[in-house]
Amino acid sequence: MESQEFAQRGEQVRRIAANVMDITDISDAPQHRAGALRLRGYLQRDPETAYHYIEPRLSNLGYTTLLRQEDDKVSLIALPGRLEAGQSKLWLALLLFALTILSTIFVGGNGLVLVALWLQSGQFVPEAFQLGLGLAFSAAILSILLAHELGHFLMARHLRVAVSYPFFIPMPISPLGTMGAVIAMKAPPPDRRALLSIAIAGPLAGLAVAIPVLVLGLSLSEVQSPPPNQTLLLEGNSLLYAAIKVAVFGRFLPDGGLDVMLHPVAFAGWVGLLVTGLNLIPAGQLDGGHILYALVGPRIASIVTWVIAVVLLGLGLLWPGWFLWAVLILVFGQRRAPLLNELTPLTQRQQLVALLGLIIFVLVFTPAPLTIVEPGL
Repeated sequence: MESQEFAQRGEQVRRIAANVMDITDISDAPQHRAGALRLRGYLQRDPETAYHYIEPRLSNLGYTTLLRQEDDKVSLIALPGRLEAGQSKLWLALLLFALTILSTIFVGGNGLVLVALWLQSGQFVPEAFQLGLGLAFSAAILSILLAHELGHFLMARHLRVAVSYPFFIPMPISPLGTMGAVIAMKAPPPDRRALLSIAIAGPLAGLAVAIPVLVLGLSLSEVQSPPPNQTLLLEGNSLLYAAIKVAVFGRFLPDGGLDVMLHPVAFAGWVGLLVTGLNLIPAGQLDGGHILYALVGPRIASIVTWVIAVVLLGLGLLWPGWFLWAVLILVFGQRRAPLLNELTPLTQRQQLVALLGLIIFVLVFTPAPLTIVEPGL
């Protein structure tokens, strides 16, 4: 009875697929889901046209359609049921955002160096708190991070890809006051084109806010000799950050014993560039990893992920935080968001957009993000 039912289901799927595909074999695919079917063969049409023909027809039969490349053949996988997205907890997203506002006000108002010293020595000076600076830092950094996350969120909604609300992570005992925010995909993107659009929308939106925030903050900052006998938190240079400082101050800094003493708004703008660079690292589940996968496919993206992890291990000599990043990429880097249709390539215009994302990564990547400089060093 079961074999007869399997044959009937297989025949229904085969008839639909045969209109756009030369089928060589049909088999059960329990490794994907109980009752799943796999059809292998060669497409008669381009992947996008074939998928758009098959998907709604199999959906009417109660299947979710996946399109994969297996060696020299195409694999069409029909999963029984539909991939339903769960509900997001709006109240939790709002609560975490409110807590992140408080934590960033706390860090900005206490002074970034004082917070860094607190982390290092455990000594804290609460009377140093300045509410005005805290509010300025919080508004600046959260506007950048919120723009980044809304870029992802709104693009995903536009493409009808189910994603969670942005969940911010408050971290008051840190130089930033937050560990950023995360958005989870609750359903697979339809293809590489959608993956690219969602992945790059966040960094572009965040950068569009970070640059004017940084320019404003630098205009509020002073260029002077570092105060003597005082521990400093030295921010690292990226190519774009160095260029913006040259544009604002007319010189490369630090230079000749002078450096810019960052206003909290300027530091928030710098963090915006840093976060953009971190997210655009072309590896694993990072935005840059999604962009690279959309551009070159799984095989090359997997190789690059391993190379990036090794490079970050080397950069750990400049900043110990890269050791953690390298480990995370090695552990989770080969896991990626599945696509419904993995075969449809990017258009030429989208390839240029993907290359733009990788160029931005080079411009904003900071090899040594933060350094605590002790007096006399």
